[in-house]
Amino acid sequence: ERASRLAETALNVWAMPKLTTDTLEEYRPKATASGYTIEDHPYLLTGTVHELFEAFRKEVLALDPCVTEEFLKLYVAYKAETNFVDVVPQAKRLILSLNLPFSDINDPKGLCKDVSDVGCWGNGDVKVGLGSLNELPYVIGLVRQSFEHQMGNGGY
Repeated sequence: ERASRLAETALNVWAMPKLTTDTLEEYRPKATASGYTIEDHPYLLTGTVHELFEAFRKEVLALDPCVTEEFLKLYVAYKAETNFVDVVPQAKRLILSLNLPFSDINDPKGLCKDVSDVGCWGNGDVKVGLGSLNELPYVIGLVRQSFEHQMGNGGY
């Protein structure tokens, strides 16, 4: 009973601040201007890959307010402190490069590939394909592992 009372008091004393979207945007880190936009990636403009990318980017940007998106010549980088996932657009799917050691990924479905000794676009030792919206929740779980690894609270 005492613990419940103290927990309730703590929630009242240290309530989460209610901030408007404008206020949050003011403090969100600004991405460095690379000069590239989504227009420079034709596969991301139409069709199922466009729909897949829009759903993916919404989920990744929702991971944390510190996450930023930067369009580069060959891929799209998602960063917190540095890149934690890079997206290489292809005609029928997105190739994701996760920036964490392959030995640290928890991938029960076995979708990830070790590319630590292979040259490829993007940063990281783990590569995974995203070809449909059905795969999105599982793949976002993998991306979250990369993000948490970078932020220092991985635990995998």
